[in-house]
Amino acid sequence: MITKEHDTLLKALAGKRVMIVGDVMLDHYTFGQVSRISPEAPVPVVEVIREEYVLGGAGNVARNIDALEGKATLLGVIGNDRDGETLIALLNEHDVDIRLVHDDRRRTTRKTRIIAQNQQIVRIDRENAEPLSNTVVAALLEYIQTHGQHYDIVIVSDYGKGVVTRPIMDALRALTGPEGRKPRILVDPKPQNYDLYHNVDILTPNAKEASEGAGLPCVWPHGPAAVGAALFKRLNCRDLLITLGPQGMALFEGAEHASHIPTFARKVFDVTGAGDTVIATLALALAAGATLLDAAMLANHAAGIVVAQVGAATPTPEGLRQAVQDRPAPPITVLPAAR
Repeated sequence: MITKEHDTLLKALAGKRVMIVGDVMLDHYTFGQVSRISPEAPVPVVEVIREEYVLGGAGNVARNIDALEGKATLLGVIGNDRDGETLIALLNEHDVDIRLVHDDRRRTTRKTRIIAQNQQIVRIDRENAEPLSNTVVAALLEYIQTHGQHYDIVIVSDYGKGVVTRPIMDALRALTGPEGRKPRILVDPKPQNYDLYHNVDILTPNAKEASEGAGLPCVWPHGPAAVGAALFKRLNCRDLLITLGPQGMALFEGAEHASHIPTFARKVFDVTGAGDTVIATLALALAAGATLLDAAMLANHAAGIVVAQVGAATPTPEGLRQAVQDRPAPPITVLPAAR
């Protein structure tokens, strides 16, 4: 049974505003079937059934915000190419406030996934991850400094393609809104950029990313606590949410209070985009006034919905309502201590 508190929170998601800064990309899916092995090499022959393009990276975060009836503003970089045009068309379909800077020197990032019998066979990446030009960085900074203070929540979606840099992070941390209030900054990290994330509000790595950032194994049950302590020491972040796959989530509300949230997923077919769903749902719930624990619980439900589908899926308010209704929350326990 859904509680009055859950019902109020789910309704409050609608219309809440979130700014997303990060690496936007185009996800290209080719679906087919395999019935034979190529005579040219020991590889499967995929007979293509259909293709589709969806928003990826920071674009998928915006797509999740829209699916949950929030309002997303997306700040990033694309090339002057056909993939960039396709990406803009998709963003318009999802009612995203587009603030993309065009860079003539770069191509729009595209990831092509070949999927047969519900299994990904190979991924093909087309991208340029070289440092951005000073002109492009200046255009990003101008928007952040002019408009960023009007948002209560900012998501940094870092896929290591060049948008998330020290000047960008410094500008976000310097934002001050009405009455001196600073926007809450949530970061989905890339391990090579950890030193950029000092003093952010919430970091949301998966187990692998957390392990690489801490330099320690994040193996259940005792690893997450040690990894969390190391990340707090390294980055001085306010809070931390580590997604642990089948083990659920480790939520650190400050360095001294760590909880374990068991997974709500019943089936796992594809984890593509699950991190985007987690940070989007978390941010939108916080914008709606939820506590960090309630926001993380809702994000856990949302992740359980999308990993049960193939491709970069998104939750909906009704889907979340049904998930909360059908899957009573297991008990939240203290995270096992490090050894």
